[in-house]
Amino acid sequence: MQEQSLRLGVNIDHIATVRNARGGDTPDPIRAAHLVANCGAEGITAHLREDRRHITDHDISRLVSETSLPLNLEMAATEEMLQIALRYKPNAVCIVPEKREERTTEGGLEILGKRSYLEGFVRQLGDAGIRVSLFIEPDPYQVEAACSIGVPVVELHTGAYCETWKDGWEREYARIQLAAERAEELDLECHAGHGLDFDNVGPIASIPTLVELNIGHFLIGEAIFIGLERSIRKMRLVMDKARHG
Repeated sequence: MQEQSLRLGVNIDHIATVRNARGGDTPDPIRAAHLVANCGAEGITAHLREDRRHITDHDISRLVSETSLPLNLEMAATEEMLQIALRYKPNAVCIVPEKREERTTEGGLEILGKRSYLEGFVRQLGDAGIRVSLFIEPDPYQVEAACSIGVPVVELHTGAYCETWKDGWEREYARIQLAAERAEELDLECHAGHGLDFDNVGPIASIPTLVELNIGHFLIGEAIFIGLERSIRKMRLVMDKARHG
């Protein structure tokens, strides 16, 4: 088992949520992206939803053209989103399940039932030079299914682990660890995210085969009290301590 360096991607969706609550231009997600670049994070994540409840098409255009960090565009596997990705060409696309009524992404993508469709979807993105990942449950079978359709990256859903953090988290942690190990065996880059905070990120960051953690809602919420820069820098320190001791 080879230990990988651990990147931090910051999801800035909820900067846009606050902006959209009142309308207008502030707070500006692109300003947040510039700040993230100076705080020890390695990437920006933004989820362009069908209903545009937070990030908008104009935000994606500006994030691609006006910021220096790689953009990881989260999106559903729809024709509309495919065309948007091909137009703006972010560094990476993470395909996620999406339901209009959900408040946040509720679980991993079910690959097997959509394999034929996803293969063509992934191929078009890859041909455009966009790195593609699938957001999946921490299950070796889902990892294998992702590998079978040709993606280079998987992102493991850590929601169940975070929900059980105060009571019985070890089982969910073991599932994540096993899935990450299977990804390495299949030569897939492995990321993780959803619900991580200062308290529960340590065990996940310590998994040596994980390459990137994507964290958003907690960091934006914590920024209300300590500022976004301090929030990101503290997360970076907690992650590094867990990985390297």
